[in-house]
Amino acid sequence: MVCNTIRGLVNCGHDVSLVALNPKRKFYQHEYSEDDQELLGKINYRSFDIDINVSVLDVIVNLFSKTSFNVDRYFSSEFEKTLLKQLRDDNYDIIQFEGLLVSLYFNTVRKNSKAKLIYRAHNIENQIWQRLAQQKTDPFKKLYLKMHARRIKNYELDQLNSFDGIAVFTEQDQSTMFDYGTKIPVEIIPVGLNLAQYKPDISKTEFPTLFFLGSLDWLPNREGIEWFLDRFHSDLVDGDLRVRFYVAGNDIPERFDDYEVLGKIFIQGEVDDALEFVNSKSIMIVPLLSSGGMRVKIVEGMAMQKCIISTSLGAEGINYENGLNILIANNQEEFYDAIKLCITDEEYCKYIGYHARKLIEYQHDVNMVTQRLVNFYEAVI
Repeated sequence: MVCNTIRGLVNCGHDVSLVALNPKRKFYQHEYSEDDQELLGKINYRSFDIDINVSVLDVIVNLFSKTSFNVDRYFSSEFEKTLLKQLRDDNYDIIQFEGLLVSLYFNTVRKNSKAKLIYRAHNIENQIWQRLAQQKTDPFKKLYLKMHARRIKNYELDQLNSFDGIAVFTEQDQSTMFDYGTKIPVEIIPVGLNLAQYKPDISKTEFPTLFFLGSLDWLPNREGIEWFLDRFHSDLVDGDLRVRFYVAGNDIPERFDDYEVLGKIFIQGEVDDALEFVNSKSIMIVPLLSSGGMRVKIVEGMAMQKCIISTSLGAEGINYENGLNILIANNQEEFYDAIKLCITDEEYCKYIGYHARKLIEYQHDVNMVTQRLVNFYEAVI
């Protein structure tokens, strides 16, 4: 998402710097594609690794704090020094904060730059924690998650009006911002994709197949796929849903291996080429139960002409039409019916996928989206 934003700005002739915080629990050497390497050569790029591991003691101590460790652990004095150097080396017109967690560095940037500061809200973060709490039956877990939701909301409310402008993905998020008392400009800027990178090849797609693709270090993803596997495991293994199911993504816990069944359910972990993986499967499952913002994976799946079955929450912010370019399922029965329909009708899946691609071409082309973002920058300046 950030990469596509940068690509669009560079294509429009703007000078771009990226100071990236790499919050990996286990650092690794990222393999950049040729397109990524070419783009990095056109911008001023710096990356900084930060360890976001927390101990049991850290969690216990945080119980007596007024802030959430889910935010606090992203602060690094060393990264702050890297940021200061960047600010002293260059003068900027706009500095964009990608997500709530990097807003920890807002005061440093404000004190050391005359640029207009834009907050790109990937989600309304406290809503994610509130919805996670609602899903829990364990009273301690519910109370604990509600506590973090309250602390994160307080932090969000403190931050919002400090910026010069806010960019959100959806009308729902814009309305929430205004409900929170936001007085600064809030603009809806959808996810933009470089569609030249998304080249569906139906001849290489295995039908019928189900798949899930997402990072399981993001709690809503993990919660959603656990819900799906727990409820549909027997249907996929011994029941009427005669279809292979593939689970892929980063940071899949070892305990997920227990779900694997030879020839029926495949827990693949990280894949070498995400788009190649998506192209090879036919039906995408997005069982998000607690989220917000716009799910980039759905937009990418649509761009790859996938037939997608998602909760309405998962598809929030996309101007979809249920039954035309996506299938919406909000409970176990609706998911079962949608899967049963799709695995028995290949032409219908192709129909949904074709119209999904058309929707992305009309509303999510990176060049069109970038121009809207630039217009917003100019209005703020």
